[in-house]
Amino acid sequence: MKRVVLFLMTNLAVVLVLSASMRILGIESYLTGQGLNFDALLIFAAVIGFGGAFISLFISKWMAKRSTGARVINPQAPADAREAWLVDTVAQLAKRAGIGMPEVAIYEGAPNAFATGANRNDALVAVSTGLLNSMTEEEVAAVLGH
Repeated sequence: MKRVVLFLMTNLAVVLVLSASMRILGIESYLTGQGLNFDALLIFAAVIGFGGAFISLFISKWMAKRSTGARVINPQAPADAREAWLVDTVAQLAKRAGIGMPEVAIYEGAPNAFATGANRNDALVAVSTGLLNSMTEEEVAAVLGH
């Protein structure tokens, strides 16, 4: 819930800053003088902005898996010891953080890792093969904890 409130407050702050900036710079009078309704334009921009942000938030897991080619690890049947360690480490970190177990995925690429998802109890944690191959387990665990 806190994330959603912060998300909404950030978007509202952007709308307020844009509105104030346009008024201070005198752009509003130019727009209305030319026949444009500034308030309607601002509302339209807010609806499109909020809508796009919510859509991108809700498809972030799907998009991340597709764009990286990430392979989700089956927690009941990891392919090897490295995958089993990765799933176990993420499970321990999630339990310590008090959140649900995220999906864990591996993808081919340069050293990198990320987490995404609309809900912290239904997220995705993805780790690149470059990260797994170039760091020790302790270093990878530190990256995952971050």
